[in-house]
Amino acid sequence: MTTYPIDERLFDELAVLSPPEVCNRAACRYDAIQNAYILSAWGDAYIITPSERRIECRPGGVTRPHPYFSVFLVHYLLKARGIEPAEVWISEKDVPGGQTFFRGPHEIPAYKISNRYKNDINLYAERCAQLGGRPLVMADIAFAFQIMPQARVAVLYWLGDEDFPPEAKILFDRSLAGYLAADVLFALAVDVCERLSG
Repeated sequence: MTTYPIDERLFDELAVLSPPEVCNRAACRYDAIQNAYILSAWGDAYIITPSERRIECRPGGVTRPHPYFSVFLVHYLLKARGIEPAEVWISEKDVPGGQTFFRGPHEIPAYKISNRYKNDINLYAERCAQLGGRPLVMADIAFAFQIMPQARVAVLYWLGDEDFPPEAKILFDRSLAGYLAADVLFALAVDVCERLSG
């Protein structure tokens, strides 16, 4: 059985929920034959089978998920509220508890993005387009990503100069912070960084 960086009791919690209710909240499908939820994210189909404590990815996109993405997926199915994104972007410091959580080992590794692209803004834009990014008028260049219908993030990028290196920053749609804890948003942000820098 595959090992995920997630408390397996969360699969058990998901297993006893009503599939129609989960699908209504999380905008996903349920396969009654497999007893599995099918969730589209990043252009891939994720099959989450709570009774087997298993997550399978059927590739359709251009990247592979970071192991932390499984944490986000299960929590999303458990906690989604069926609300549309707010289209208001917040930083990790604006997430409840974020001022103290996003430090040290929980600092979002956005440096991986800036290290990957340096000042090659065209290469960065090309990669964002591959991942379905939508341009935003923020920073020197920025893109919004609709990871799934109710989950969006933005990635901001500033070019460097002789005094300051290039910098990237992850922002979350404010609606996500209403039902996902800081550690779950961290897991999502790590996945975003890995996909963009890969």
